[in-house]
Amino acid sequence: MGNILDDLKLQYKLGGITQRLIYWNVFCFLVSLLFFYQFKVGAFDFPNWIALSSEPSNFSIKPWTFLTYAFVHDGFWHLFFNMMVLNFSSSLFLTFFTPKQYLGLYLLSAIFAGITFVLGYYFLNLSSSIVGASAAIMAILVATTTYHPLMNVRLLLIGNVKLWHITFVIILIDLMQFRLGNTGGHISHLSGAFFGFIFIKLLQNGIDLSKIVSRTLDFFTNLFKKNTATPFKKVHKNYSKPVEKNPSRIITKDKSQQQIDEILDKISQSGYDSLTKEEKEFLFKAGK
Repeated sequence: MGNILDDLKLQYKLGGITQRLIYWNVFCFLVSLLFFYQFKVGAFDFPNWIALSSEPSNFSIKPWTFLTYAFVHDGFWHLFFNMMVLNFSSSLFLTFFTPKQYLGLYLLSAIFAGITFVLGYYFLNLSSSIVGASAAIMAILVATTTYHPLMNVRLLLIGNVKLWHITFVIILIDLMQFRLGNTGGHISHLSGAFFGFIFIKLLQNGIDLSKIVSRTLDFFTNLFKKNTATPFKKVHKNYSKPVEKNPSRIITKDKSQQQIDEILDKISQSGYDSLTKEEKEFLFKAGK
């Protein structure tokens, strides 16, 4: 069990932003199983401080639910299909854009879709709550399609298709099911898709909305960062040629770095599973 956890920690450290978001979604789902799953009725019962409720009396005093709802899922298959599409669309998006833009789009589209859901239900005079990352995933998919609609994508059993064909079919299915059930979910999906389109159009005109998220995260990171500055001390400089002490440290560091580089090259060529147990342990210790 310890080795499995170590492997997961290492893959989380070495993995990109997509893998980390998938890990967070899976982690939140597992926590939900422990605390919010009603085994007697076989369904989740999310509290209104996690799920996004359309009731103003709830979301007005719990504004964080405009984001938390996008990290919990109402069932295994809900999570599974969302993570499959997230992995697919993310790999395409990150071909053209940066991880910061990816994270900014994911979070901002979730918030935008949540606001649209609340407004939509207000005008429809309905009351409900939603969970799931579908809106943010739709934003990533549509953003990539807007930027490069003619990209060739190879699908199993079908062959090569254009990216816009895939996106069109998914949006069409949402539109067809709009009045059949899960109206709130479809509202959020379509608004997420709309936000992805607007995000790229603004980006092409020099406006990067993801900077809102980047600057916010940088602000809080710097706010809580420990102050490591040492108090000022008056020192006397010695202008004589310094004598190198313990040169073996530099050699040891170079050898360790060389071994890390060789292991990372092996991962890029053959995958993480090709590492030996000793190599995994060495890389995990080096990452601490």
